[in-house]
Amino acid sequence: MFGARRVVVTGIGAISCVGNDVASSWRNLLAGRSGIGPITRFDASSFRCQIGGEVRDFDIEQYVTPKEARRMDPFCHLAIGAAEEAVVQSGLKEAPIRPERVGVVVSSGIGGLDTTVEQVGILHARGPGRVSPLTIPMLISDIASGLLSIRFGFSGPNLCIVTACASGAHSIGEAAWMIARGDADVMLAGGAERGVNPLGVSAFGSMRALSNRNDDPQAASRPFERDRDGFVPAEGAGVLVLEDYEHAVARGAEILAELAGYGLSGDAYHITAPDPSGSGAIRAISRALELGQINRNEVGYVNAHGTSTSLNDSTETAALKQVFGEGAYALPVSSTKSMMGHTLGAAGALEAVVCVQALRTGSVPPTINYETPDPDCDLDYVPNEARDVNAEYALSLNLGFGGHNAALLFKKSI
Repeated sequence: MFGARRVVVTGIGAISCVGNDVASSWRNLLAGRSGIGPITRFDASSFRCQIGGEVRDFDIEQYVTPKEARRMDPFCHLAIGAAEEAVVQSGLKEAPIRPERVGVVVSSGIGGLDTTVEQVGILHARGPGRVSPLTIPMLISDIASGLLSIRFGFSGPNLCIVTACASGAHSIGEAAWMIARGDADVMLAGGAERGVNPLGVSAFGSMRALSNRNDDPQAASRPFERDRDGFVPAEGAGVLVLEDYEHAVARGAEILAELAGYGLSGDAYHITAPDPSGSGAIRAISRALELGQINRNEVGYVNAHGTSTSLNDSTETAALKQVFGEGAYALPVSSTKSMMGHTLGAAGALEAVVCVQALRTGSVPPTINYETPDPDCDLDYVPNEARDVNAEYALSLNLGFGGHNAALLFKKSI
């Protein structure tokens, strides 16, 4: 519980390579369908990694004019689509709210990478005078929050939290504390990213962080499996409407779940690699459970960070075993990155949506492509097929470059 106030979820929105809304995304995740395929947005034939989780058939002109769309980086397009879905479900547009009591924390790990690549190309090819005057407001990571604030007229707290792959999760957790402190009654919180881009894919490829299973894209992301060889770059957005419980009840909103706990920590270890002891993840999870005032055996599902990289998956497994003890072996743990790829700053938000849906439906999605067990990863990863799990609490864990760790604990709405 966040201080004296309970924080609940009254709306969710999602866009990813497995679907352009929550319903289609959830249906495909439970069916074990991968959204990963050959990169089509640019010629990737000379890249180490030639595959990605691209968002397909998303039309930003459902929401803004063509002129407005051109003045935004595509990561903001995804943020708008996910936020619209969440806000509509929450009923905020019709509710008698005070705009100054509604805020936005929708973040990005990298920001407008497409704009950066495009404008640097123009600078070198055509000179500084041809660089767009909109370059800076299009590429800065905080602009999605700014645009959403303007779009909906929400004039409460407005900011962006950049913690790499933990950005979306930290945004949700910190937004909850803003409600708990009394800074706002309602917050839009989440993350958006469009990293399937020549610079992003080449840079992560140079780090040897990406899968090179180019001949079999849908089998490339294989978290916790022995033959994993790196993550698959992907894009998307996830947005939650968080609300003070009393405020939600007073306006008759449907409560989808409760955000019961949140923990964060720093590894203080390495710029990209996780601390192999898992100490940072352990402290983040432990703090989320402490804030939620529950025993570790009450957690019924974990949506893991599960990137399909060697170091992450073994470290995360070790951390879960340290926190949950022998109970870890009976705990369903799955990585939806096996189907959605790694959406970087959007990952924590999309996976929070997954946790809410798991609690609402009583089903958890699988970790697909799990064929050969890894002796270092020996938990129940819900291999290859979804499972009915009547969980009261679900935990989402995210770890970011720089040693940023975040854990979100969700409670089933009763």
